[in-house]
Amino acid sequence: MARANLLIIVATALLLASGPATAENLDLVLSGLLEGEKATYIGYDSIEREDIPESSSVERKYLIVDYRFDRAPADAQLQASVHKVCMALLGNRELIRNLTAAGYDMVSIAFNRQSQYDCL
Repeated sequence: MARANLLIIVATALLLASGPATAENLDLVLSGLLEGEKATYIGYDSIEREDIPESSSVERKYLIVDYRFDRAPADAQLQASVHKVCMALLGNRELIRNLTAAGYDMVSIAFNRQSQYDCL
C-alpha cells in the first residue's frame, strides 16, 4: 500500500515536472545516476517508522533509494556518489513538495544493508 502511494506521488511529480511520464521514469532516472561509477540501482522503498507515535509532530515515513557497488569504493568516492544522488533528488522541487505533502520527511541512500546516508 505504501509503495503504491509513493508510486502515485512520484508519477504525479514527474508528470508536473516534465510532461507525460510514468512512475517507472523515477527508476530510469535513479538507475542512470551512477552508471559511470559501477553502481547498480536496486530500487527504492517507503519505510514507516513504527517507533514514532502517530500523534507525534515528527513524520514517520521516509524513502530509501538503494544501490550496490561491484567493489566497495574509497570513502571519498562513496561520499561523492551520495551527494550526486541526493542533489538529483533534491533538485526536483515538485517531487520534494509531493513527498512532503504525502508525509515523507527524509530520503536516504543505501549502498549496503548496514548503512544509510540521509539526504534530508
